[in-house]
Amino acid sequence: MYEFRRMTRADFPLLTSWLVQPHVARWWNHETSAEAIERDFGPTADGLEASEDLLVFRDGRPVGLMQRSGLADYSEYLEEFEALVDVPPAAVTIDYFVGDQGSTGQGIGTGMIKALVADTWATRPEAPAIIVAVVAANRPSWRALERAGFHRVGEGPMEPDNPIDDPLHYVYRQDRPPAQP
Repeated sequence: MYEFRRMTRADFPLLTSWLVQPHVARWWNHETSAEAIERDFGPTADGLEASEDLLVFRDGRPVGLMQRSGLADYSEYLEEFEALVDVPPAAVTIDYFVGDQGSTGQGIGTGMIKALVADTWATRPEAPAIIVAVVAANRPSWRALERAGFHRVGEGPMEPDNPIDDPLHYVYRQDRPPAQP
């Protein structure tokens, strides 16, 4: 069972320990100084950003980070998506990583994604779809999306998080299931 809670400043040491893990650093390429963590995660922890940084727990143990935001809240990012695929109003995007290298390859990423999708449908009734862009070279990430029920709907150049990556991204989408009578 997966649970989420908003990240707080007290979680920054754990977040930093994950961001320096080679399997996370390769794709997230994030500065890990205290100043950089404060700059990039502090406003969200304080509720000053439209996005959510969520710690993911499995059986009570922290296993990863997920981010969720409305695409319309970030115009530059929205424009990148719209250049490649149709983006309905109120669409949501997510990002994610499994924190410890020893926990990868066990389906935890897929489980985290499935749980956040279910949570999104429950807590964001206005969201018609979740759309996610992944660097094409990051096969484990896009395979986790596929296993979680996402379908590839486009591909093309987007600004990669890590400048060593090719700009080619795959775009995945999952639509809200029809309401049950």
